[in-house]
Amino acid sequence: MDGTEGSTGQPGPAERSHRSSVSSVGARAADVLVYLADDTVVPLVVENLPSLSAHELHRAVREVLQLPDIALDVFALWLVSPLLDEPFLQFRRNVFFPKRRELQIRDEEVLRLLYEEAKGNVLAARYPCDVEDCEALGALVCRVQLGPYQPGQPAACALREKLDSFLPAHLCKRGQGLFAALRGRGTRAGPGEQGLLNAYRQVQEVGSDGGCEAALGTHYRAYLFKCHELPFYGCAFFHGEVDKPAQGFLHRGGRKPVSVAISLEGVHVIDSREKHVLLGLRFQELSWDHTSPEEEEPILWLEFDGDSEGTPVNKLLKIYSKQAELMSSLIEYCIELSQVAEPAGPQDSATGPPSDPSSSPAPVERPKLRRQGSVVSSRIQHLSTIDYVEDGKGIRRVKPKRTTSFFSRQLSLGQGSYTVVQPSDSLEQG
Repeated sequence: MDGTEGSTGQPGPAERSHRSSVSSVGARAADVLVYLADDTVVPLVVENLPSLSAHELHRAVREVLQLPDIALDVFALWLVSPLLDEPFLQFRRNVFFPKRRELQIRDEEVLRLLYEEAKGNVLAARYPCDVEDCEALGALVCRVQLGPYQPGQPAACALREKLDSFLPAHLCKRGQGLFAALRGRGTRAGPGEQGLLNAYRQVQEVGSDGGCEAALGTHYRAYLFKCHELPFYGCAFFHGEVDKPAQGFLHRGGRKPVSVAISLEGVHVIDSREKHVLLGLRFQELSWDHTSPEEEEPILWLEFDGDSEGTPVNKLLKIYSKQAELMSSLIEYCIELSQVAEPAGPQDSATGPPSDPSSSPAPVERPKLRRQGSVVSSRIQHLSTIDYVEDGKGIRRVKPKRTTSFFSRQLSLGQGSYTVVQPSDSLEQG
C-alpha cells in the first residue's frame, strides 16, 4: 500500500530496489525475509509458500518475535516498493488500529515496535512536527538510548555526535554549542540542540511502581502519547503531485511533490520538500472521487469548502498519482469503519486499564495543535485549486455559487459539516 521511503536509518532507494523478501532454499521451502520498522530482519523458512495465507505468515512473525495476541490487531504485513520494483514485506502498524486502544497496550515489546516506527517517521519528517514537539520527542529518544539525564556524564556527550538520531535532519545544525553546554562551559548551543538538552533534563523518571527510574515501556508509551497529538499519526502514506499556484508575469506554475496521508480520521496533504501540511480535512469536510483518463495520469479529486477574497466558494484539488484509485478505496473503507462503533473486547495479557497516570495516560481525545504558523496547519494558499459554480459548469475562479457537488462520494447527509454553496439571484462571476 505504501510507496514512500522508509524510516531514517533504513537503506536508500538504490539499495532497497535490490531488496527481496523471498528466495528459494529447496524444492518446497523458501526463505522469507520480513522487515521491521527499524530495518531489523525476521527470517522465516516457509513450506509451500504459494498456498500460505497472509494470516499464517503474520502468525509466524508473531511467534518468532514472541508477541502477545493483541499484536494480531496492532500490526499488519505491508508490501512496500519505493521504486515500484520487486516489493518487500514489512511488519508494521495497522492503519485501522484505533489510537485509543494503542494507549491501553502494556506489553513492552509491542510498545517498542510502535515506538520505533513512530520515531522513524518523525526523524524522516514523514510526520511534520513543530520544533517544540521535535525536541520533546527527541528528549524521550535520548532517555531510551542514553539513560536518565545526569550532568556531565560521558554518555550525554555523545548526544551531539548522534544528533540526527534524536532530531529530524533539518533541525540538526552542527556546531560546538551542545558539546560545550553538556560539559558546563560557556559556549552557547544552537536553538535545536539547546531545546533538546533542556527537554532531556525534564524527562520524568518516576516509574509505574513508584520507583525512582521508569521502565523503558513508560517512555515508549509517552512517545506514542505525544505522537497522538499529530493529526496524521498512524496514516498510510502515498506519493503524489499537486499543481503549484501560478506565479510571476508569465503565470508559471508547475507541480510539487506531496505525500497523501490517510487515516481513520481524515486526509492530509503534506509538502514533501518543505515538510509541512498543505491541506488537512476530516472526512466530514470533504467529498472525493478518482478518475483515470486514457493516456493521462490518474487523479484523486478532493472537494471542500473554502473562500475566495472573503466569499464562500467550493474548491477542487487535483492530486496526480498512480495510486489514486488505491487512495480512493482506502478513504471509502476508512469512512465505513468510522461509521461502525467498535465493540469493547475482553482485555488480554497485553492490554488493560492504565494503572498509573504517569505511565499509562488515559485514552482521551487529543486537542488539535493550534500554534500560529504550526507545520500541521493547512496552507491552502500554497495550493492551486479550482473554484467553481453552477453544478461545476463554470470551471474558473468566480464569486461563487453552485448547487451540487461534482461528487456523490461523501459521508451520509446529516453526519458531516461539508455543505454545498447555494446560488444567489445576483451571481457575480469574476
